[in-house]
Amino acid sequence: MFELPPRVLFGAAYYHEYQPHERLKDDLDLMAEARFTVIRVGESVWSTWEPENGRFDLDWLQPVLDGAHERGISVVLGTPTYAVPPWLARQYPEIAGEYRTGLRHGWGARQEVDFTHPAFRFHAERIIRRIAARYADHPAVIGFQVDNEPGLHLFHNHGVFQRFTDDLRERYGDVETLNREWGLVYWSHRLSTWADLWTPDGNVQPQYDLAWRRFQARLTTEFIAWQAEIVREYARPGQFVTTCISYDRQGVEDDKLTEALDVTAGNPYYTMQDALALPDRNRSGQDWTTNGTWALYRSADRMYSSRQEPFLVTETNAQAISWPWNNRPAYDGQYRQAAWALISRGASMIEYWHWHTLHFGAETYWGGVLPHNGRPGRVYRELAALGAELETAGDLVASLTPDADVAFLYDGPSKWALQAQPPLAKPDGGPDDRSYETVFDAFYRGAFDAGLQSRILHPGQLPDTELPSVLVVPAYYAADDATLDRLKAYAEQGGHLVLGPRTAYGDHEARARTDVQPARLAEAAGVTYDEFSNLDAPLPVTGTSGLTLPPEARAVHWADGLRPRGAEALASYEHPHFGRWPAATTHPHGTGRITYVGTVPDPAFAKALLRWATPAADAWSPAHPSVTSTSARSRAGHRVRFLHNWSWDPVTVTVPESVRDVLTGAVYTTEVPLGPWDVKVLQEQ
Repeated sequence: MFELPPRVLFGAAYYHEYQPHERLKDDLDLMAEARFTVIRVGESVWSTWEPENGRFDLDWLQPVLDGAHERGISVVLGTPTYAVPPWLARQYPEIAGEYRTGLRHGWGARQEVDFTHPAFRFHAERIIRRIAARYADHPAVIGFQVDNEPGLHLFHNHGVFQRFTDDLRERYGDVETLNREWGLVYWSHRLSTWADLWTPDGNVQPQYDLAWRRFQARLTTEFIAWQAEIVREYARPGQFVTTCISYDRQGVEDDKLTEALDVTAGNPYYTMQDALALPDRNRSGQDWTTNGTWALYRSADRMYSSRQEPFLVTETNAQAISWPWNNRPAYDGQYRQAAWALISRGASMIEYWHWHTLHFGAETYWGGVLPHNGRPGRVYRELAALGAELETAGDLVASLTPDADVAFLYDGPSKWALQAQPPLAKPDGGPDDRSYETVFDAFYRGAFDAGLQSRILHPGQLPDTELPSVLVVPAYYAADDATLDRLKAYAEQGGHLVLGPRTAYGDHEARARTDVQPARLAEAAGVTYDEFSNLDAPLPVTGTSGLTLPPEARAVHWADGLRPRGAEALASYEHPHFGRWPAATTHPHGTGRITYVGTVPDPAFAKALLRWATPAADAWSPAHPSVTSTSARSRAGHRVRFLHNWSWDPVTVTVPESVRDVLTGAVYTTEVPLGPWDVKVLQEQ
């Protein structure tokens, strides 16, 4: 049985094999001086492990592991299956993944391979077994990372498509059932035999698309589980098996992917410098890198949500993160701020990508802890100071269970369904492929701006989870009946259910439901609608029924034509046409309440709405706009508080009780000083 280590692991990915000259001893000595406790190795260099087909070179890593062990540094050993060697691509060109039927990915990047192909699986299994057998017993190795950021591509290869057809046959039984469930009478798509099923390249049928996306995610999950089982044949008791997740990857369903692993591990990258300032003035949206302090916390909460337990950070920002034209290394203090923010939400390892900035390759300017000259600079000194803090904090901050004032329901299939049929438009009028995230993030950011802590849940995690008093369900479009009934029961039993646009509109096949909308919830919510509209410009909204909105509050992107059936109007549009409908309503149900928000709230609207929905404010909620306060329980049951100042201006925070500074030992009775870009880790007395 795997248990997370008693301290937060701290370190970086380390590639001694990339260095232009010998520097192993110097590197490891510098790591030890910086209080590193872990490195990740080996996951990117299959062609080094196996230079030619069947010729293996396994000894080159031994000095790295020996040297790390001598200095008390643990090692996470990676399997190199995400970047295939040129000889394998040359000898087996048929393993190339196809991005459209018959159109192969070119070689020269990474993850180009169809990982279901038997030829690839044969060679991948062989190298996995060789590496695991060689090093699983090394005392430095505490765990394994299989593959790396899986799910980058959707594969259209012939074998993949045939497996998809077989999967549909198993799920639906016969083509008549599939015709009915997918509505293939439309545009003359009825199948007479399974051989009629068309390839996905030109498909625009949303039910097909959702089935295809679910299938691709299952392929990724199966691939990672396959590797994990191979590694477990060699792993010692106590060693963990994981993979590192990039949560924006199109072929990943994280809650399912992590079921076959021992611990969640993820790679949160975030824009630094002014993008972390509060109050938030970001103009950029979200992508594989997040923008805004609230989005950094959302990344952490997403990682915790995968298994509803503490997680590992396998990669995060060292210096500039991205391409050569985007160089924005952190301001002084921001490295430790971000690390402590992640730890406060459950991170039990902080590992940077990577130790030494590369001198060649696609990521030459993706900065590491050390710059190109290999000499310790500002980044090293900042991280060394953080390493000393983690050593001081010890087991108190490891494997924290973060507190939560409000829960959010997150659903991957709904995201895919709203990518196939985006309800929202971009400013240029084109489809917003991130419609699901746009709606979800609007509510999540509102909670963050309101000073609330959030817990993210997947639909399958609802029945067995003790929920906070408020549950927000934005854009749950591909909704199954059982989950909708569970949501209604949650409100009936005393919870406050907050529904957002597109929730309950579709069923598990992404078919528009024939029920009165919101389906299965309309009567309980006391409201319905039968028309909706995109918004060309933000609309001013005013609050009613106890909801006070600031003058700058706006409804954006979308408006459901809500018609109350017993519910009270909670907010109204200021508009000659849309003003006939409330922007939000609220209605008692059982001993709880259901609030329906028929638009996408802007930050001012969302902040006021979530503050209204969660009126029991934490006494620790800071009044200063640049300060955040979060809290968590340690494994021993101690409450740990984290105060961050995300600005250049020093501030003083009034605290409701006496606390001890975990890092300095100072005791604060009434006020806590915070410098620019500062963080305090506090234990309640």
